[in-house]
Amino acid sequence: QVQLVESGGGLVQAGGSLRLSCAASGIDFSIYAMGWFRQTPGKEREFVSAISWSGGSTAYADSVKGRFTIARDNAKNTVYLQMNSLQRDDTAVYYCAADRWATARIQSHLYDYWGQGTQVTVSS
Repeated sequence: QVQLVESGGGLVQAGGSLRLSCAASGIDFSIYAMGWFRQTPGKEREFVSAISWSGGSTAYADSVKGRFTIARDNAKNTVYLQMNSLQRDDTAVYYCAADRWATARIQSHLYDYWGQGTQVTVSS
């Protein structure tokens, strides 16, 4: 059974930082690209960041470039999203996803497995 479990969300003031984690089980994590997406009520899920299976290739949404960093530890079957200089517009439920292809893709419909999400709330 495949499981992706996000953690690290919470309430933070604008300008602060959070680090999200996503622990995977039930898949050969080392051959999956991993992505982070986010969603707010009434809006479609949007791409945030992705990383290839080796970590050698990454992608970021323009809105988070320079503030967020994605990383992975294949020995721990975990992907991370370090979020700095958080803004109110970053408030959302954040989801991690696994993609059997090696590249860091931005299209959500191409991902095979999804976590349940973790809430990030940024206050002013």
